[in-house]
Amino acid sequence: MHINARCKRRFVLSNSVQTRSYALTGAIGEATALYAGRLGPNDLIVTGQNTQALFPTRQIKASDVSAPVPKSLHSLEDLVILSGDERFDIFDYLTRNSVVGLLVQKNGRTICERYEHGVTERTRWMSMSMAKSVSTTLAGVAVREGCIGGLDDNLADYLPVLRDSAYDGVMVRHLLQMTSGVAWNDVHTDPASDRRHMLTLQLQHQPGAILDYVSSRPRAAAPGTRWNYSTGETHIVGALVKAATGAWLSDYLTEKIWTPMGAEADAAWWLEAPAGLEVAGAGICATLRDYVRFCAFVMADGVIDGRRVLPEGWVAEATAPLVDAEAGRKYGFMWWPVPDADGGYADRAFSARGIFGQFVYVNPVKNLVIGVISARSKPRWSEAIPDNDFFNAVAAFTS
Repeated sequence: MHINARCKRRFVLSNSVQTRSYALTGAIGEATALYAGRLGPNDLIVTGQNTQALFPTRQIKASDVSAPVPKSLHSLEDLVILSGDERFDIFDYLTRNSVVGLLVQKNGRTICERYEHGVTERTRWMSMSMAKSVSTTLAGVAVREGCIGGLDDNLADYLPVLRDSAYDGVMVRHLLQMTSGVAWNDVHTDPASDRRHMLTLQLQHQPGAILDYVSSRPRAAAPGTRWNYSTGETHIVGALVKAATGAWLSDYLTEKIWTPMGAEADAAWWLEAPAGLEVAGAGICATLRDYVRFCAFVMADGVIDGRRVLPEGWVAEATAPLVDAEAGRKYGFMWWPVPDADGGYADRAFSARGIFGQFVYVNPVKNLVIGVISARSKPRWSEAIPDNDFFNAVAAFTS
């Protein structure tokens, strides 16, 4: 067991951070309808910028002085997006893919920023599963600080509640890769899925209920042998970081990354219950500019103003295209590697992504970061133009 007591003492006062709960008419019904893909365009846009009203939240604090991002004279109006046998322009992408915010930064300068349908640079928009990439990055910070001993540690050493469950014997590495081998159905539109049951538990605000449910799932494969997408798995990442550091994820993110990187706006993170754990797999509510700032920090190898926050080599390992032969998917530590236009990975590009069209694409070779927030009709597969085709088109156009 490797838990650094020094890490826990450092955050002994953080448990007093105020939680905030909001109430909207029909908020619970809106959450269920959202995940079921049964909201109209106007309701989607209203919900997307007010998801902090659906659940209790904890604040993620901005910097007193935000990091400036200079603008470029470059324009994307002549961009050509090749997708299959078709050609599109940026206006097709914005309109057909229900994009409400687009931010493109090249070489640390903004070359495109635009918002639609009343969304602005001040709007705190839903992250959905982009939060997964944030949560695993916080695990990396905890490794750097010695609060988590290493990727090959047994999860149950940090979370005794996992003893004698299917997670007993699962390594931290397996958890971050979603290769624990524990069964999970993450289909949002299936009312009988584990993800929808987890949503029901979120709405009931019972502390510890989600972790109890996830840890009760049966084993489907040996650890490390099968990849299976699981939002429940990310909830355990949040519990791991909390157990190892003594900090709520929001506090840890605030102190280690959000404030130091120069975030310009406070953000919020859904909680499972008032004064409970963050819902680590979803539910950050932040501005598009700050989502892009976070991913620019990752592209910089986890260094802020010359100070290393993530372990050296962490980003390369976390975003590498690890292949799951059975599923045919490539996945990192809850980051999605993005193939280049030729299908290779020479640019080492990767993305954080969430349902309904939330993305931040990072291309370290091209020094390019693209943020997209959207209000699409269904959680998945409702885009008209593949987002990766758009990202690769921008990468080529701005080279």
